[in-house]
Amino acid sequence: MTFDQLIQTDAAQLLILALAVLAAVLLHRLIWRPLALWLARREGLMWRMASRLRRPLRLTLVVIALAITIPALSLPGTWVERTEHFAAAAIIVVIGWTVLIVTNYMTERGISRTSLEEEDYNARSHATQLRVLQKVAQIMIVLITAGFVLFTFESVRSYGVSLFASAGAAGLVLGFAARPVLANLIAGIQIAMTQPIRLNDVVIVENEWGVIEEIRATYVIIRIWDLRRLVVPLSYFIEKPFQNWTRDSSTIIGSAIWHLDYTAPLGAMRHKLHEILEGSELWDGNVCVLQVVDTNQDSVQVRALMSARNAPRTWDLRCEVREKMVVWLQEHYPGALPRVRAEMHASVRDTTERRAPAPAPDQEFEEKGLSGLQDFDTPDTGPGDDQGPRKG
Repeated sequence: MTFDQLIQTDAAQLLILALAVLAAVLLHRLIWRPLALWLARREGLMWRMASRLRRPLRLTLVVIALAITIPALSLPGTWVERTEHFAAAAIIVVIGWTVLIVTNYMTERGISRTSLEEEDYNARSHATQLRVLQKVAQIMIVLITAGFVLFTFESVRSYGVSLFASAGAAGLVLGFAARPVLANLIAGIQIAMTQPIRLNDVVIVENEWGVIEEIRATYVIIRIWDLRRLVVPLSYFIEKPFQNWTRDSSTIIGSAIWHLDYTAPLGAMRHKLHEILEGSELWDGNVCVLQVVDTNQDSVQVRALMSARNAPRTWDLRCEVREKMVVWLQEHYPGALPRVRAEMHASVRDTTERRAPAPAPDQEFEEKGLSGLQDFDTPDTGPGDDQGPRKG
């Protein structure tokens, strides 16, 4: 077998095709590093975006290698069709991949220029819209790209036409199966528009206090105060009630409660509360109130209200005020702390008998003897009176 005949065999033709693909991958590896260094030194949006196209560029070089190699080879008809089909699908994937990278880059660039501080509501609102729309756009780009790739197959095209022709029960089944995903996608669009929650919002969900850390396409990640993470579907914030402590303002009023005795010095406590708040860096200078909010048979319930710039500072301020007020009461008014009173009532007769001195033993004996003698001297009217003692 000559060399020309060996080259014309199917195995040799496939080997040449594989070598062409390998050469494209090696070429990408050789040119990408200097190209990346060159792009890093360039200024401008397009150049920075191009630096993220490493993998799509590799696939593009593979497609180019196939487009150049296939016409020069004598591949079997089935292999030519499969290779051309792969190249067409790869071009669609490259286009979708590039659009996805551009979308992510533009979104991240927009979010990086915004402030996510609690007090900057417009910036957090803008960042939330960008983040949610980014996730929705990612899903839509992936679905559209996958749809175009699938429609390059003849069997899928024919099945799709028949499906649209009989879009009755099959459409209902598919819609019902995709209901959770579609519900969360629609909820994501609603949240992006109406914004019941935003990034870094302080919320209470399922009795858990936390901060909106990340908003994904179908769920939200909440960072709880003890660094746990609560994952909640997007539809939850549309269908169920929850608390948002930073919807319009991050300022929040906190309270501290003490159960004290009825003799508690309320005026002095008000003065001390104002003194404590003025000496604290956490107080925002707005709310300072002390009130008796409840009473019972044993104590009074005293509540202090105070405000701070955000929820974490309010919590720390509440703890500070509560602790300092208790220490102040212990030092200056210990009687104001809770205690139990009891009073015992007794009758006058019981009190007189309890206070009368007990008789001496001799006196008691003499009284008993005299009473006995008096009993003997008394004449008896019954029979046998001659047996008793007689008076001398």
